Amino acid sequence: MANDHFSKGLPSTLTAPPFVDSWRRRALIAGLVFSAIAVILGYLGQAQNQLGWEHLLRGWLDGFVMCFGFCFGAMALLFVQYLSGGKWGLIVRRPLEAMTRTWPLVILMFLPVAYFGATLGHLYPWAQYADWAPALQKGLISHDMAHAIEWKAPMLNVKAYWMVSLLCFAIFAMYVIFLNRWSLKRDADPEPNVTYWRTRFENLSGFGVVLFSVLLFILAIYWVMSIDPTWYSTIYGFQYLVGEPFVVLPLAILTLIGLGKAEPIRSTFRKIEQHDLGKLCFALVMLNIYFAFGAFIIIWSGNSPEEIPWYLDRIRGNWGVIATLDVIFHWLIPFTLLLSRDLKRIQSRLSVTCCIMIFAGFWDMFWLIEPSFWDAARHLQLTWGILEYAAMPAALFSFWLVYYFQQLKARPLIATNDPHLAEILEHDYVHA
Repeated sequence: MANDHFSKGLPSTLTAPPFVDSWRRRALIAGLVFSAIAVILGYLGQAQNQLGWEHLLRGWLDGFVMCFGFCFGAMALLFVQYLSGGKWGLIVRRPLEAMTRTWPLVILMFLPVAYFGATLGHLYPWAQYADWAPALQKGLISHDMAHAIEWKAPMLNVKAYWMVSLLCFAIFAMYVIFLNRWSLKRDADPEPNVTYWRTRFENLSGFGVVLFSVLLFILAIYWVMSIDPTWYSTIYGFQYLVGEPFVVLPLAILTLIGLGKAEPIRSTFRKIEQHDLGKLCFALVMLNIYFAFGAFIIIWSGNSPEEIPWYLDRIRGNWGVIATLDVIFHWLIPFTLLLSRDLKRIQSRLSVTCCIMIFAGFWDMFWLIEPSFWDAARHLQLTWGILEYAAMPAALFSFWLVYYFQQLKARPLIATNDPHLAEILEHDYVHA
């Protein structure tokens, strides 16, 4: 319990400040502008090489997977926080909960991917050439592709794609509902009941984080990896499991820094918690590069003809430039910046680092998706269509932010019935 001489009182208002409405308006305008740009690029790309609408759909897939990561990656971080404890989680809990409550919009974003990409076969060869024999005779697919489609048909088919995806959404939504409902009930509890609530959240989160990890592996295979059904990797899902918190935590930090201009965050978001969150970002940077580089080394050293082409498609034909920039954005810059203790305690510099990490997440998703298609593998083309990877994800992310900011205003920003509340109400100099 904090000494009263060194503690502050809880702010009189716990709701989001009015300027969050201006954030929503700006995000909505940005979404409309980027949507218009995406449509224009679609027409230009269609006139250029008949791939304009295909690229728009690919850009939509990119934006959807990223928004999915922001929503349910926040759920995964909540699981981790409830299991590990610590006061760092108290200050980010409500922003993370607000992210999770965007799941209805994420499901709506999924529908065009599933219908146009899987049902109509515009994204996935196993859906377009489910009847692989005539396609092989006409030379539309290779022997390796035909073999993969045939043998993976029990899993890679349109019906399974829809059923597995919707089942996973239902399970994740159930967890989100329980996390948010119990969080409010905990605040409404007149007694602390620390052991009761801690045990309840730990029981929910313990199995939840394991189940989420398994299901995320499956969804990563269906949504992204199966664009090239000839390739497989047992470590592929780990990159998504780490990649989601890699962008979620920076967004939570940016939210807190923005909200810190007014109460209640101004009085509760101290430098010590900011420093702790910066260190957690540094850990995620290291973990992300560990899995990415580990996958590369394992496949490259194995030198298997079934695995090596995936990396060759993403290194040759000017893709090496994109891959190099991916390493710079994803690891070199954030790693170098977050080494500094002072940077993690200066909001303006930490904000720049967080923006770089979020941008790196989008850049990496582009590198993962686009070279999987026949027209882009080992041949990066600077066409109108390729710009859809900037316009379409930006539009979807902007609309997602509108919903996220709306959810921020729906509940108090501070959880009041938490054993760590007294600690975050202490002055910074108590821990100096």
